[in-house]
Amino acid sequence: MKTPDYLPLITLCVGGWAVVNGILHDVFVLLSEHGKKYDRDLLRLLMDGHILITCGVMQIVAYMGLRSHENWAYYVSGIACISLLVYCAMIFPFLKSIFTILLNAVLLVLLAINFSKP
Repeated sequence: MKTPDYLPLITLCVGGWAVVNGILHDVFVLLSEHGKKYDRDLLRLLMDGHILITCGVMQIVAYMGLRSHENWAYYVSGIACISLLVYCAMIFPFLKSIFTILLNAVLLVLLAINFSKP
């Protein structure tokens, strides 16, 4: 299966977006009042950032596989997209991450379309 030239780059950008946002989230949590005391709230807030970082790293790893036309990269990037979409749905009442939802939904659709091509 031939991966379109744009798909790896889109995957890299979406993954980079998630990693940068996850790091920024953790930094700002640690600099806030929550960061002054180690408790469940701090741990939960830090895990939110780590979800973003982990899924972003998965998409960055998938970039390398997509450039080499590897099928596994579609699965890795797709799983990361689905995970981030579920995460965004869970936090939506508190934080409306529209851009992250849009990026991952578009990438998931592109992955599905291009995976099914012969």
